[in-house]
Amino acid sequence: MSVLEMKVPSPGESISEVEIATWLVSDGDYVEKDQAIAEVDSDKATLELPAEQSGIITLKAADGDVVKVGQVVCLIDTSAPRPEGSVAPAIKEETPVVEAPKAVEAKTVAPSPNPVNEKTSYASGTPSIAAAKIMAENNVPANKVAASGKDGRITKQDVIAAMSAGISADAVQGWGGTREQSREKMSMLRRKIAERLVSVKNETAMLTTFNEVDMKPIMDLRAKYKDSFAKFHEVNLGFMSFFTKAVTEALNIFPAVNAQIDGNEVIYHKYADVGIAVSSPKGLMVPVVRNAEQMTLAEIEKEIKRLAIKARDGKITPDDMTGGTFTITNGGVFGSMLSTPIINPPQSAILGMHNIVERPVAINGKVEIRPIMYVALSYDHRIIDGKESVGFLVKVKEMLENPERMIFGGKDPLAVLLGL
Repeated sequence: MSVLEMKVPSPGESISEVEIATWLVSDGDYVEKDQAIAEVDSDKATLELPAEQSGIITLKAADGDVVKVGQVVCLIDTSAPRPEGSVAPAIKEETPVVEAPKAVEAKTVAPSPNPVNEKTSYASGTPSIAAAKIMAENNVPANKVAASGKDGRITKQDVIAAMSAGISADAVQGWGGTREQSREKMSMLRRKIAERLVSVKNETAMLTTFNEVDMKPIMDLRAKYKDSFAKFHEVNLGFMSFFTKAVTEALNIFPAVNAQIDGNEVIYHKYADVGIAVSSPKGLMVPVVRNAEQMTLAEIEKEIKRLAIKARDGKITPDDMTGGTFTITNGGVFGSMLSTPIINPPQSAILGMHNIVERPVAINGKVEIRPIMYVALSYDHRIIDGKESVGFLVKVKEMLENPERMIFGGKDPLAVLLGL
C-alpha cells in the first residue's frame, strides 16, 4: 500500500493558516491526478486544491476547519485500483492551481436550482472567508443568499449563484442592516511583523521625503535595447536594475544613507548590499544583492533572477535575506501611487517605488504627457540629515532621468569628456 500525504500549500505572504471552505469529494472516493478535490480559503486568495496523484482519498479535515499551511489534510492511496465502471473526470490542462476569486466570473456560473428573489426566504448563515469577501465587494446581504454549506454556512458558490440569479437593487443598498461581528486570531507571522513595525516606529526618528521621476528616458531605452539586451545577456532588462544602479551611485555620494547605528557608534559601509523584493510561492521575500555597486545592469538582473528562482523553488536561505545595507520596495506592482515605507532595521533608509502614471508636466515651457513615478525615501533622522536625504533622492532622480550618468558615477558625461 502506497499512501501520499497531501499538505496545504501557502496562498501568499503572512498567511500561516487557511480554512477548508468545501470538499469537492467525499471520504473514500476515487480521485484522478489534478482533479480539484477542495477549495481552501484565506483572507487574500482561494486555492483549488488538486489531487497530486490518482487513488482512494481519506479526508483528515472537515468543511470549515482552520488548518496550518503545510498541514496534512488528506491521504491518497495511490496503490488502489480505479473502481470498475468509473469514468475519469475531464481535467482541463489550463486550469490553474491558484486562482483569486473574481466577481466578474459570476456570469459564467450556472444559477442555483432555487433562484434568489424578493419573495423567497433564505437561511442566514455565517459566510466563509471567500464568500464574505465577494459579498462585501458587491454589497450582497447574507439574508439574500441561500446557504448550502455545512451547518447553514454560506459558501462562495452560494454567493456567485445568487448574483447570477439576480438580486434587486433595493436588496443591495447599504451593508445589509445587520449588527454582526466576527473575530479572527492573528497568525504568528502577522504578530511578529506587527511587533517589529511598532518597534521601528518607537526606536527610530523616521521621516519620509518624496520626489517624482520622469520614466520616459528609461522606458525609451528599454524599448530600444530590450531585445538585443535579452539576446546578448540572456536576461530581460527591467526597471529594478536601473533603480538599483542609481541607488548604489547615490549611496556612494551620501554614505550616511548606507550606514547604521550600533549603540553610540555609526557603522559606515564601503559597499552596497541592496535588499530587493521578489515573489515566491510563500509570499514576498527580500533577498540581498551583494556588492551591487560593482555590478553592471546585466549582472544585477541576473542576480535578481537567480534569487527569484531560489525563492520560487523554496531553496532560499536566511543568509540570502540578511545583512543588507539598504532596501528597495516596489509598491507600484500592487497599484500604489504614494506611500511611506518603513525602515528595515538595522538599516537606516529604504526607497519606495510606486506605479507609473501618465501625468501632464511642463517640459521646456510646454505641457506634455509623461510617464511619472513618485518615489519616497524613509530615513532615520538620527544619523541622516534632511539635506542628505533630499540630496540622495534628487541624485537618484537625476540618474534615472539621465541613464547615461550611471556610467560616469552620476556625473554629466559631457563634463567628464571635457575633464571638468
